[in-house]
Amino acid sequence: MKNEILNFVNYLKNIRKYSLNTTESYNKDLEIFFLFCESLKVNDIKQIDYQFLRKYLSYLYKCNYSKKSISRNLSTLRSFFKYLISENKINTNPMLLISNPKLDKKLPKFLYYEELEQILNIPDKSTPLGQRDSLILELLYSTGIRVSELINIKIKDININNRTIKILGKGNKERYVLFGSYLIEILNLYLKDGRIKLQKKETDYLILNHLGNKITDRGVREIINKIIKKGELDFNISPHVFRHTFATHMLENGAELRCVQELLGHENLSTTEIYTHVTNERLRSVYLSTHPRAKEWKNGKIIF
Repeated sequence: MKNEILNFVNYLKNIRKYSLNTTESYNKDLEIFFLFCESLKVNDIKQIDYQFLRKYLSYLYKCNYSKKSISRNLSTLRSFFKYLISENKINTNPMLLISNPKLDKKLPKFLYYEELEQILNIPDKSTPLGQRDSLILELLYSTGIRVSELINIKIKDININNRTIKILGKGNKERYVLFGSYLIEILNLYLKDGRIKLQKKETDYLILNHLGNKITDRGVREIINKIIKKGELDFNISPHVFRHTFATHMLENGAELRCVQELLGHENLSTTEIYTHVTNERLRSVYLSTHPRAKEWKNGKIIF
């Protein structure tokens, strides 16, 4: 079974061109499954059936994995067994009747415009690293791209005249994102000053670390944590919050859902629809706090 897992991970990495983070995530999920199989002395992939997978599901619950983790683990197994079918390693897919646990819907965290402005103004644009950090923030918010997409942008992917950037997204799918004057300003400054000073060797990657190498996913996260700490802000955010903020602000200002889907690179419209719940909640909050007919009086005070 170990060989099948290794072959599958290599397939994701080399054929499907999944990112390092994604393949590592798949590998971790399959490692948990493999150890469970070993504990029950199941070594042949053909021994695994629906009943066995039900036992595995019970095991995950007993280990107190969250519903989200269990869903991800089952999705990994679903892909794994689908791959085994395509490779003629098994005849039937035991995952067909296994359902994911019902997840509690959580609305994506996003930044209000005032909070966003605070963050965007923190980096010192007079220094190479400050210019780079400012560009990272502006790219994440102005385009809504993922961190994994940000770190792989090359200079040749940027068309300043058309204000577009070619992005290589999930599943090796290409799309174009748009940008405006704010991004052009910091991009030009970084390319003419900061990047030249950071660059130690020939490379086409846009965002460089302090050693002149292509920046990593982890590097971007550390930069954002430092920016929040420097600004002494009373909240913590991940890079993905900028993506949530991009989508929320677009919809709040009248963008069509299909357009936002295209810009985000979502395969299914249902993934993008979660942001409509965010905007609806925000609208409700604004309405209740501002409209006279939404307010009630009690003991001389307004209550909501």
